[in-house]
Amino acid sequence: MKLHQITAVRQLTDSTFVLQLERKELPFHTGQFVILRRPGTIEQREYTVYSGAKDNFLEVLVREVTEGKVTPRLKKMQPGDQLEVDGPFGFFRFNPKMFPSQKFLFVATGTGISPFHSFVKTYPSLDYHLVHGVRFGEEAYEHHDFNKQNITLCTTGDKTGNFMGRVTQFLATQKLESDTQCFLCGNSEMIQEAFDILTEKGIEVQNIYTEVYF
Repeated sequence: MKLHQITAVRQLTDSTFVLQLERKELPFHTGQFVILRRPGTIEQREYTVYSGAKDNFLEVLVREVTEGKVTPRLKKMQPGDQLEVDGPFGFFRFNPKMFPSQKFLFVATGTGISPFHSFVKTYPSLDYHLVHGVRFGEEAYEHHDFNKQNITLCTTGDKTGNFMGRVTQFLATQKLESDTQCFLCGNSEMIQEAFDILTEKGIEVQNIYTEVYF
């Protein structure tokens, strides 16, 4: 692991924040993750890279788990502090040139939006539709970085989104072209339900890519 200095912290909600660190020319593919650890400790966590592949910094999106051993301490860190970084790792990689079709569907719950933020920051001209499921509208993490017309915010705890209900309920109402490339990132229950809905709608299994977050 190498030491990377924290250069900025953005608080998005009471429990969710972005840590920006020195990149130090760390190479990664969009969709990959890194492992973070506080110096002198053994506890570590995996975080998908939130920043774009062309950015000269490294960002991760973190949600505090109050009873956890890592995230409450990460929340207290400030610019100038250091973290040990290892990686990158993972196969949830994305490059538009990899796919015969250039129509993309991104489905996320909570902080599962991280890889898609990296996708769009790296490839801003993508033809995509992002479906993001959260409880409250305030958890629409930095949606301003996406094209507004390309996002559907699904909320279950208030009516501030575009659709009140779960992402799977929204997907069930949609017509999809069979060659759409579909990427799912979030909790395992959502991924399984969304996978079943997409295949029932005619999406080929080989066109569905998944990353379980929690």
